[in-house]
Amino acid sequence: MTFFETLENISDTIDGRHQIIPILSADDDDTQSISTTPEVLPILTLRSSVLFPGSITPITVGRDKSMRLVREIDAGGGLLGAVLQREQSVENPGPEDLYKVGTAARILKVLEMPNGNLTVILNGLEKFEIKEFISSDPYYKAAITILKDTMPKRGSVELDALLDSVKDVALKIIEISGTIPQEATFAIKNIDSRRGLINFISSNIDLPDADRQALLEAPGLVARARKLLEILIQHQQLIELKNEIQSKVKEDIDQQQREYYLHQQMRTIQEELGERSTGGDLAQMREKAKEKKWSTSVGELFEKEINKLDRMHPSMSDYSVQLNYLQLMLELPWGETTKDNLDLIRAKKQLDKDHFGLDDVKERILEHLAVLKLKGDLKSPIICLYGAPGVGKTSLGKSVAESLGRKFGRISLGGMHDEAEIRGHRKTYVGAMPGRIIQTIRRAASSNPVIILDEIDKVNSSNHGDPSSALLEVLDPEQNSTFHDNYLDVDYDLSQVLFIATANNISTISTALKDRMEMINVSGYLLEEKVEIATHHLIPKQLEAHGVKKSQLKISKKALEKIIGEYTRESGVRALDKLIAKITRYRAKQIGMEETYKADIKIDELEKILGVPRYRKDMQEDKAVVGVVTGLAWTEVGGEILYVESSLNKGKGNVIITGNLGEVMKESASIALGWVRANADKLGIDSEMFEKNDIHIHVPEGAIPKDGPSAGITMVTAIASVFTGRKVRSKIAMTGETTLRGKVLPVGGVKEKILAAKRAGVTDILLSKENLKDIKDIKEEYVTGLNFHYVANLDDVLNLALV
Repeated sequence: MTFFETLENISDTIDGRHQIIPILSADDDDTQSISTTPEVLPILTLRSSVLFPGSITPITVGRDKSMRLVREIDAGGGLLGAVLQREQSVENPGPEDLYKVGTAARILKVLEMPNGNLTVILNGLEKFEIKEFISSDPYYKAAITILKDTMPKRGSVELDALLDSVKDVALKIIEISGTIPQEATFAIKNIDSRRGLINFISSNIDLPDADRQALLEAPGLVARARKLLEILIQHQQLIELKNEIQSKVKEDIDQQQREYYLHQQMRTIQEELGERSTGGDLAQMREKAKEKKWSTSVGELFEKEINKLDRMHPSMSDYSVQLNYLQLMLELPWGETTKDNLDLIRAKKQLDKDHFGLDDVKERILEHLAVLKLKGDLKSPIICLYGAPGVGKTSLGKSVAESLGRKFGRISLGGMHDEAEIRGHRKTYVGAMPGRIIQTIRRAASSNPVIILDEIDKVNSSNHGDPSSALLEVLDPEQNSTFHDNYLDVDYDLSQVLFIATANNISTISTALKDRMEMINVSGYLLEEKVEIATHHLIPKQLEAHGVKKSQLKISKKALEKIIGEYTRESGVRALDKLIAKITRYRAKQIGMEETYKADIKIDELEKILGVPRYRKDMQEDKAVVGVVTGLAWTEVGGEILYVESSLNKGKGNVIITGNLGEVMKESASIALGWVRANADKLGIDSEMFEKNDIHIHVPEGAIPKDGPSAGITMVTAIASVFTGRKVRSKIAMTGETTLRGKVLPVGGVKEKILAAKRAGVTDILLSKENLKDIKDIKEEYVTGLNFHYVANLDDVLNLALV
């Protein structure tokens, strides 16, 4: 609603969504007074509006007390006092929340609003000062004193000058603000009343409530005009400053747009003329590119890509993508390699220092170094170390890198299911990045690092591709000299990288990938080897980690053997390392609490520190028994002895096999029984025994799954013993596979099995003749005290095993 709509339609319905400009009454300067001075006025509290004398202002009323006051005054035709409250947020203001100076007013009209509130149109008469509040129920009433504005006589030079200045500044504000209706200009120019002009401008200018109240309280018209002029000038300056800032911002934006278009035109001209920009950053990149040892084709590609960047504006979305790509090319070590340390004696010492055992792996690394030393150049082999967890496959890579003097990198492949993790994403995609291989090369800052591909057997395929297929190019010495990463989009030479893959289960590795690697089995450590590892590696490491001196903690060999045999069951030494750490913490606590202790850890102390042993130690039967034979088995946690028991019961020739056996062991039992029945006459067995008896074959510890062919001769011996009644010799154990013809075949895991037999107190071991070569690979101290019997057929087995 505009100023004139308010002026002409004062009695129309008021639209609460618009600001209504207060207008002036028809009274002049001299008649703006109350004829009879009231001693008490009902007080209408205003939340955010100041009523000036001589102005007509609509006020919205919503409080219950205020609505009652308005209705009663409107009905009685009396006057009320409009007073501003100090804080707008106070819902029920008390006397202390109100200003002391207000304006006496007459109600012109009351409008009922749709939302239940009232809009009351007040005509301001005279200002007053509250002397005291008389009552508060049902609304505030206060004793007042009328404050007469000091009115200079007409023709006052000072007031006329102030009014002219106020009018000029107000008109200027309307002109430059852009928010005040232009009709206000007409109103200001046509107001003749001096007080009316000042009150009209005071009512309509956008001021804080405190400043409006200060204008109302100004003593006399001259003081109010002076105060108003001061506020108007500040307001004008604020609007001018705001307009100046907006204009400057607009000019800056226009200037940026202009520069952008000129820049684009300049680049287009340069492109047409074949000229190139030599900006600071790009110049540095070009200087750095001159130092790179890349091929001509890579250099040409770099120059092409940097020219493309040169033609881009930094604000373009592709600018950062292109910049990141060029930075990758500059950070890659094209042809930059570290010099290998070919001191084989030093390398052997380094490998022996970091890892106990692992002789086959160390031998293969030394062979590689020897050829490299003699030839000067050799395509790096792809080695795959496989074996049980915790045997040191991953940490071996660091030792190899240190012995060679090369940089080291590790890529964890466990759970990887996206081919782009290996080959990278095309740089046109959002968030594209190079593959893990190129990223590792960049971090290593060398083209011939040692890179561990950890857990290569745990790579998964998905709808995003098969990472193991992407590894075929990486792990082929004939192809990886031109490895193509999708993000880099140019061939990179990986032939000098020494890749070492690790795996736990090679059966899950694809045949093509397995064919590209040199498979080296890292077998589990023997008890004796674990004792050496604990003594020379684990205990010193834990002592240093816990701040315990060597003289304060000593663990004997017997105690270590008990820890390994009865508290751990693993191929590696991770669990052993944790238990040694627990013992070290126990000693650290004793030292910290100043308890008395002995440096040596005795066997009987272990149960107090580590708790009850978790595993029992298998021991060989001391006496000969019918139908019970000691076999030797290989597990992921090392070798174990395995009993095969058999018994006869009256029946119809049925075979009962128990003990949680796999299909291969069940087949071995069937083969064993078939051979015994076929050779019954030679063994002195009545053939009717097979028809009149059921045979029960059992392998104890049924909760543990068991499978494999190496129990073949053990089952034959158990079945032959129970049918012939001949006892099995004590302190004898055996392992080997058999055929229906009675031939004994070799088996694997001989080293672990023999050590398990020795720990169990076995003195004689039966093996296939073809396993003789495996015995020669075992250190002599591990087989001392054992008698080996090499057999070719089952007749030899039974002659040696049965009493």
